[in-house]
Amino acid sequence: MTGRPPRPVRRTLDNSGDDAVEAVAELPAILGHNLRRQRTRQGHSLERLAKLSGVSRAMLGQIETGKSVPTISTLWRIATALGVPFAHLLAAGKAQHMAVLRANAAKVLSSSRGQFTSRALFPFEDERHVEFYELRLAAQHREDAAAHQPGTRENLLVAHGVVEITVGGDAPCVLATGDAILFEADLPHTYRNIGSTEAVIYLVMTYSTRIG
Repeated sequence: MTGRPPRPVRRTLDNSGDDAVEAVAELPAILGHNLRRQRTRQGHSLERLAKLSGVSRAMLGQIETGKSVPTISTLWRIATALGVPFAHLLAAGKAQHMAVLRANAAKVLSSSRGQFTSRALFPFEDERHVEFYELRLAAQHREDAAAHQPGTRENLLVAHGVVEITVGGDAPCVLATGDAILFEADLPHTYRNIGSTEAVIYLVMTYSTRIG
């Protein structure tokens, strides 16, 4: 199973009573936070988003800093330009600054009858360019990996053991504890534990395009 961060408690903006007054007062900050998050996630500058949405850069800047609340039509144009539901810009959930992935709830994939395991050290829910894994190889085990999508790179650190890495037609590279390697993973590659004990590797995989 996947370790999931706690879901934020959401308040709607149409409640009656004190909660409604508080929500309205928080609206500029909510909009600003959500807009800035969506814009930066998609790699847009203020200038680019202004061109896509038809909303001026100055207005976008004022919204992001909580100095202005846009009209509904303006907000629709921004949401359409970002390709997100209108409600995403109004979601009043508390911002989450961390995601805890408990060991007993980890998503672990195994192959070769458990000789090779891969534990995801990132939440699957978010879009991402980078993934982080813990790999474990049994003694003397070899694991072959197919080429990943074009532009994918792997950065490995051997935390324990002695591992041989082969990429494409290159000569094998032997790494001991503490050694690291960066290679192009859009070629077939192989991990081989040449030691007598289990090897532990930490892997950072970087994609050229956003996934998830």
